[in-house]
Order: sequence, then structure tokens, then C-alpha cells
Amino acid sequence: MKDHDQRGVRPLVVTALLLAAAVSISAQTAEPKSGPAAETNQAAASPSPTATVSPGQAAPRAPTAPNPNATPEQIADSLMAHQRYQAAIEQYKKAPRSADVLNKMGVAYQLLFNLDDAARCYEQSLKFDPKNSIAINNLGTVYVSQKQYSRAEKAYRKALKLEPKSALVHKNLGTALLAQHKYEKGWKEYQNALTDDPDVFKNNTAVRVENPASVQDRGAMNFYMAKGCVRAGQAERAIEYLRMAINEGFTTPKKVAADEEFAGLRGIPAYEEMLATLRAQ
Repeated sequence: MKDHDQRGVRPLVVTALLLAAAVSISAQTAEPKSGPAAETNQAAASPSPTATVSPGQAAPRAPTAPNPNATPEQIADSLMAHQRYQAAIEQYKKAPRSADVLNKMGVAYQLLFNLDDAARCYEQSLKFDPKNSIAINNLGTVYVSQKQYSRAEKAYRKALKLEPKSALVHKNLGTALLAQHKYEKGWKEYQNALTDDPDVFKNNTAVRVENPASVQDRGAMNFYMAKGCVRAGQAERAIEYLRMAINEGFTTPKKVAADEEFAGLRGIPAYEEMLATLRAQ
């Protein structure tokens, strides 16, 4: 099995955001605004070790001056870093076909909301490398955007057979399960994600795919994300996720205050103020 992290690619992680079939760059979002999200696998702009992108790391900055010896793939990676996705796609088309190039092209298409071409690229990537867990994970995020949560679950489980310790895929699987109202199983996957990476809920740097789940489902996802953040010692993020879970009708201030999972938040001014404000509404 190939080590995809060493090759500079990284997976999409699904969380519950509002717009259907859309994608956003999580590196631009320091705090949760609408719920958990899905991160994609994207390659580095440079093959050098210092520029390698692996799960939890920020995307590399594009070079300040063009490199006359850059390959089409390197040019495309640089364009991706500048969010020029259509131009990046044209450069990827000029590069020799490979599992990595097709995966990155799929991410670019997904960032342009073109799910059909994104899925096609991920599927072609898998023809080059059937055991590419990153492309399998990314294909799962397309299914999430299409509300095909059962297919997404199957894709994530397949990816986990290849990369059992992938915190991002565990997180994606948890969200897909929660969207199917499999709350206990979804929470278990969030716990698995935390075990593999205590900072998985804090990662703001990966490409994220918005989840077109219902308001109630997003409330559930935000509630369990809050639990995960508490366990990871991320009180501020936990409070924000709890606020959304309450506003989305999944739980109530009274239930949250009585839940021992959130005992560690008691006494924190922001937490007490949030409960007081929401009780008064």
C-alpha cells in the first residue's frame, strides 16, 4: 500500500454545512460558522519535503515568481494555492495522467461545484491506483453532497480498510452516519477520529465539502462535534457547536446543562452566558 501522506495528498472531511452540493476552503474559516465539514485530499505545490501537505497541515503557498522549469502539474498546484481552480484544471489536463493528478483535478472540479466531473476524476484515479484511500474518501464526499449518505458510508468504510488510522475518514464516516440518524455509531466514529488525532476537530486547513443535511441532522452533527471538542480540550469551539445544535433544535439549554459530557464547560463565562441567552429566547 502506498503512503499517500508522503506523496503530498490529503483527504476531504465531511461536516454539516448549509448549502447543498457545495465546497469551501476550510483554511479560510478559523472558527465553526455553520457546522462540521468535509476535507479533501490535495497535493502539495512542490515535491520538496518542506512543502508536502499531509492531514492537518496548511496548504503550501504558491511561489512568488514563476518557475520557467515548472511542469504543468506544478503550475496547476500553484494555481490551486491561489484558488484559480479552472486554470488549474487546464494545467492538470496537460500533465501525464496519474492517480495523484486525477485526484487533484477532481478536487478542483469539486471546488467549482462540478460534482459529475469531480466523481469522474476520482473514479479514473482509482483505475490507476485501486487502493488509493484518498480518492475513495474524496468520492465519498461527492456522495455526501448528493445526499447519497449510504453510498458515502460504504466509500468511507472502504477507505478505512486501507487506512484504518485516518482520523479524517473516521470523522467523515461519523458525519455520514449521523446524517442517517445512526447517532451512536456516528459518535463512535467521532471518538475513533479523536483517538487517532486529538486535533482532528480543530483542523481548519483542509478543503471542506458542505453537507446538504436537514437542519435537524446538522443539529445532531454539531452536538456530537461539541462533545468531541470537549474531549479534545477545545472549549471555545465546543461552545460554538453547542450554540448551533441548540439553535437547530437538536437539544435544549436545560439538557445541555444537565449533560455530564459538558461538565468541563461549567463555570466558563462564555458557556454560562450562552446558556443564559438561549434560555431567555
